[in-house]
Amino acid sequence: MNDPPAGAVPGAGSGSVPAGTVGTLALPTPSGTTTKQNVIDNFDLAILRELQRDNQTPQRLIAEAVGLSAPAVQRRIRKLEDSGAIQANVAVIDPLKVGQHITLLVAVEMESEHSEMLDAAKASFAAAPEVQQCYYVTGEADFMLIIVVPSMADYELLTKRLFFANNNVKRFRTSVAMDRVKVGLSVPIGMTGP
Repeated sequence: MNDPPAGAVPGAGSGSVPAGTVGTLALPTPSGTTTKQNVIDNFDLAILRELQRDNQTPQRLIAEAVGLSAPAVQRRIRKLEDSGAIQANVAVIDPLKVGQHITLLVAVEMESEHSEMLDAAKASFAAAPEVQQCYYVTGEADFMLIIVVPSMADYELLTKRLFFANNNVKRFRTSVAMDRVKVGLSVPIGMTGP
């Protein structure tokens, strides 16, 4: 089976694609133009849902789930990777199993918001392997960091390197996670409002 005709609904009859999800999304391009290669349709969304569940699912099983041929799924996955819609294929590791016992949420407030100073802070946070996620945010704090470390002694060393050694850090507030209730990077795909 090859790519379906325009207007076909992926997984029709299989229940894999919710009703009301017919349409396309245009991915941004450097030139700002929309081409056939950078449009995500419902088949692409269905493939992305399957890959988010398990990116090691064989393409023939994805093809069956979404109603396409395996070669069509392979082409679409390549297009999604080339466009940046799929940013990485990674293993999700339990931090406790590798000795990273403490998860911290850190709000960082900067002295100055000059762009070069913010860029330096972003680069510093991004380069630290302990920083799992970094967000530049609105509100009292300028950055929210999610950090994993083996111990509080390791966190103390990290604070000296990331915060106390940076003259632009005004203050930081740390919350220690007591339980990892939900952790993930799955993006809701094809979901509509309430």
